[in-house]
Amino acid sequence: MQSWSVLISVVALLGLLASGRIPPAMLFTGWAGGFVLFGVIDSSDMLASFANPALATLILLMLVSLALERSQVLDLLSEKLLRGRESVALLRLMGTTAILSAFLNNTAVVASFLGAISRQRKITSSRLLIPLSYASILGGITTLIGTSTNLVVSSFAVNAGLPALEMFQFSLVGVPVALLCILVLLLSARNLPANQTDAQDSSLEYFLNALVLSDSALIGKSIEVNKLRNLDGLFLLEIERDGHLISPVGPEEIIQAGDILAFTGEVQKVQTLQRFQGLELFGSRADDLLATNLVEVVISNQSELANRTLQEVDFRTMFNAGVVGIRRGEKRMQQQLGRIPLRVGDSLLLAVGADFRQHRNLDRNFHVLSGSLQRPRLSDTQSALALSGFAAVIIAATIGLVPLFNGLLLLLGALLASRILSVSEMRRRFPFELLLMVGSALTIARGLEASGAAQLVANFIQSYANGFGTMGALVGVYLLTLVLTETVTNNAAAALAFPIALSTAEAFGADPLPFIMIVAFGASACFLIPFGYQTHLMVYSPGRYRLQDYVKTGLPVSLTYSVAVLVLVPWVFPF
Repeated sequence: MQSWSVLISVVALLGLLASGRIPPAMLFTGWAGGFVLFGVIDSSDMLASFANPALATLILLMLVSLALERSQVLDLLSEKLLRGRESVALLRLMGTTAILSAFLNNTAVVASFLGAISRQRKITSSRLLIPLSYASILGGITTLIGTSTNLVVSSFAVNAGLPALEMFQFSLVGVPVALLCILVLLLSARNLPANQTDAQDSSLEYFLNALVLSDSALIGKSIEVNKLRNLDGLFLLEIERDGHLISPVGPEEIIQAGDILAFTGEVQKVQTLQRFQGLELFGSRADDLLATNLVEVVISNQSELANRTLQEVDFRTMFNAGVVGIRRGEKRMQQQLGRIPLRVGDSLLLAVGADFRQHRNLDRNFHVLSGSLQRPRLSDTQSALALSGFAAVIIAATIGLVPLFNGLLLLLGALLASRILSVSEMRRRFPFELLLMVGSALTIARGLEASGAAQLVANFIQSYANGFGTMGALVGVYLLTLVLTETVTNNAAAALAFPIALSTAEAFGADPLPFIMIVAFGASACFLIPFGYQTHLMVYSPGRYRLQDYVKTGLPVSLTYSVAVLVLVPWVFPF
């Protein structure tokens, strides 16, 4: 009876994860705590999950990456990749991204190239950004540290009493799969739209809202009299009055106190509105504004703004910046900006104050696309020291000289001692959500095994695949993981599929390694829907994409990836 109760609760967890209304870390932590409270597992099992060696290695890797992502190497590469014809530049971009993502955090790699691609004018950015995101996934599957998913799966293996996965154990399958999929992606990327204008000016895609204050000189006069029709670069699109929308706006329309005027066009010419007394834009009177610095940013997956409105977080006080506009994919958000629940991947156009760049929570909340704001970069010497130190750790771990955890710990100490990395930066960017989610996922996996719920699913797979043998069961586990990773998140998919895969291998009397590897590769097979993977969301709004853009481009890649993985895994790791 307990097995069915646990299984039903996991189905409910999946439903909540798919809804996206509650952060995954919160859901997994709540479910893990529930498993302890209801006696599914002991509290000691939960504590042991958070002390997992592979999880500790993952956290160390994320902290070391904070220094590596500030290296100038990525900036220098981004300037040289987009030369020549579009197909050549795209192949060069994808190949470089895949190689870097095999060793660096793929979010940092995509973030570094994202701003450069958005600012350049040689190739329409919407033709590049989805391939950039996909290539970062393909590079990540080639090594143990290429993606957090591989380290998460390794942590599950250790928790189950199996050997930890090795650094290049994924490469025999991952490298040929990545090469094959990059070639397919080069062809399918031809279906991507050319969404940007010739000027590639993203600020043209935003609205600018201005509130008419009670003391405004505009009140009681028409649009024509107030000379709001022929503005330099701006067009009055609509008026919101007492919850009703006036659109289009006629020249005889009389301005009233409390009206919200929505302008579109070249919103970087916001100074045009300075001559109108009694207008309030993003928290300041238009006639009090001096030169305004506009910066475009994308909300990151670590941001505390996700699922909250600008009013709830008091955005202006928090960042000393006002939000000029919000864009989600190809859609411009037209309602009152302060009431829109923000999402990861949303593009915001900000009018920033003089000390905006001094705020210490910028890196955690935003990826910067344009504007004068640039993150502090390492010097040439610091960059060389950080990258060579990281390379030494990887080589030492590969040849068995020093365990990866020990090497990363030494490197972290060296980065702190040399002041390349600071304690305050580690505190700001510490991956608490990842720690909570993976530790709780390990707890839930133990609960699935201990309660017999994983065995129930394994028995179902066994009965379904009975006529197809072990290979049929492997395909079943892969398809289950694939559906999960497209529905929820990659780490969540690995967490829920791993105990089922292990139980299925036991049911067939097979070596668990191919089933473990199929879960790792299946959890990274997210090429169809943008909402399950952080780098997809990062490029969603800057590329002005629609859902069908991901499907059309990703379907050939997903099919190729799946066939290649299902052929190579049992061949490289026999049953």
